[in-house]
Amino acid sequence: MSENEQSSSAARASHVGLVVFGFFVLWQVTVMVAKPPEYLLPAPSAIFSEMASAPLWYMSNAMRTVGATLLGFSAALAVGCLAAVGIVYSRVLESTLFTLLIALNSVPKVALAPLFIIWMGTGLASKVAISFLIALFVIVVDTVLGLRSVDPDAVDLFRSLRGGRLQTLLWLRAPNALPHLFSGMKVAMSLALVGAIAGEFVASQAGLGYVILAAQGNFQTTRVFAAIVLLGGIAFLIVRDAHRVAPAGDPELIEARSRSDTAARVRRRRAQAKAARQQRKRNR
Repeated sequence: MSENEQSSSAARASHVGLVVFGFFVLWQVTVMVAKPPEYLLPAPSAIFSEMASAPLWYMSNAMRTVGATLLGFSAALAVGCLAAVGIVYSRVLESTLFTLLIALNSVPKVALAPLFIIWMGTGLASKVAISFLIALFVIVVDTVLGLRSVDPDAVDLFRSLRGGRLQTLLWLRAPNALPHLFSGMKVAMSLALVGAIAGEFVASQAGLGYVILAAQGNFQTTRVFAAIVLLGGIAFLIVRDAHRVAPAGDPELIEARSRSDTAARVRRRRAQAKAARQQRKRNR
């Protein structure tokens, strides 16, 4: 990352920090002036005091939610990329698997959550499965779009140079799909967190969703807000790190670099083919 990119990232981080700080200050002042009941709207000072009263307990539940999110996202990324390749290269998978994914995506995932609880229990596995299912569709669709949005002339050139399907995939289609894949990863990471929370709402023994549900039943509004604040912080960190996965965090720059790399590979293949033709002429 260049010096300008680092300074820009630091400026964005400071801007976000000031906005969040100003929001909590305004909230605190509003509560002090309006004095609503604490069970309706607690002050930020009470919320942070609640988190400070049991930091290890909140941290353990937060780690449970983060673990389910990362596992579900990782599984969706691996399976989604493989499924996208199969859909691009197989008409049978395109007409069956892709159609099935579209149908599943139209079904509210919260409606499917009880089934995963019945099949896998109330442990971590069911939360990972729900998180995986929610994040999968975005990864597949964006990767398929990236793999298909290749310049037809470049594909024809690879074929003329006797490039097989695997070579075309690795050296042409995959680099071209990176901008779309990174965009899908950013959205899928947030959706994976939503899936983990949805699973914890249905049935769980730990996690921030469990904390919110248990506190809501006892009208512990301060604890509900404490879990929500932690969730907001986790979501911000997840999205920020997802942006850092892409070089410079700029999809247009990724696409430009990927096109430049593809053009360089095409030029090398042309030079190699030309050298091979000249060598054959000399041998004759």
